[in-house]
Amino acid sequence: MSYDLSLLGWTESRSAELPALTVPARVARVDRGAAEVIASDGQHHVKYGARVRRASADDPVALPCVGDWVALKTLPEGRYELDAVLPRTSAFVRGGVGRVSRGGLSGDGQGQVLAANVDLVFVAEPSMHATDFADLGRIERLVALAWESDGTPVVLVTKSDLFEQGLEDLLDDVRVAAPGVDVHAVSSVLGQGVDLVRGYLAGSRTAVVLGPSGAGKSTLVNALCSSEVMETQQVRAGDGRGRHTTVHRELIPLPDGGLVIDTPGIRRVGLYEMTEGVDLVFSDIEELAQACRFADCAHTGEPGCAVLAAVESGDLPDRRLESWRKLQREAAWMATRTDARLRKEQQNRWKIIHKEMRRSNRNRP
Repeated sequence: MSYDLSLLGWTESRSAELPALTVPARVARVDRGAAEVIASDGQHHVKYGARVRRASADDPVALPCVGDWVALKTLPEGRYELDAVLPRTSAFVRGGVGRVSRGGLSGDGQGQVLAANVDLVFVAEPSMHATDFADLGRIERLVALAWESDGTPVVLVTKSDLFEQGLEDLLDDVRVAAPGVDVHAVSSVLGQGVDLVRGYLAGSRTAVVLGPSGAGKSTLVNALCSSEVMETQQVRAGDGRGRHTTVHRELIPLPDGGLVIDTPGIRRVGLYEMTEGVDLVFSDIEELAQACRFADCAHTGEPGCAVLAAVESGDLPDRRLESWRKLQREAAWMATRTDARLRKEQQNRWKIIHKEMRRSNRNRP
């Protein structure tokens, strides 16, 4: 089966990025040391070449991930090897994938790319749970990471058919948690909102669907495909929580154009190298802060604090200020961990250089 790579998002401008004697392909799924890719001549299971293994050994973020455009080197008997990962236009990276230290933060500063070269990030939150503050906090966290990835976030309140009353009030709460972001109610079972979601993917755009287990991500993908391409399960009746049906990330071309990446449910999402994402999610707080008496106001009790005044008047939910403080602390902590890791890597490189210099001096005649 052949594929038109332009329908997968390939543009001719990327041709200059290809190493000599290689062909382009897009990663549809990854395994340990190998990937399922889609090339113009079909789908292939390819192993990582030496260049990819060396790059990922230095930086795990450089590992191929779903959505990546890669260069394939032709091997004997018509086989391929994954020779290089092409530059990413966007990358959804989460931190906290290693061990956990006190406070629930990652102790190693490592990141993991969940999806690459995505235009849109669909944040799926089930309506049956979204009234809980923790869920609004999860929306804020995922939207912050979406902005940081250079993708455009869209919040989808899923399973809206199960919400008996007060749906508009719920959507208003979600809009407060994600200012400036499109928010839609979706019922994949009834088909409500599915065409609207499909419209975002016009023009061979790529979206990744993120959210907790039981949010209906795979059901939404099936609705977009108008067929059962992903296995689904019902949530548990006892507590309404989802079970992990999707166990891997997968890129799925849609029949009417566009691509969607389905993902397993996310239990914990740490920030990673955050710059503007938190500020964009809390643009209402940033705007209020402009009226604070002190330019460096921390909004913790300073006189003339416009943010605290908004909380007291009820214009700003106290929950939202607490969420802002938490993400600000985590972003600052992750920045120090990342800086420390980079310093350590630089020190190790210089140790190797000095060792080689000493060895070369000893070997001189």
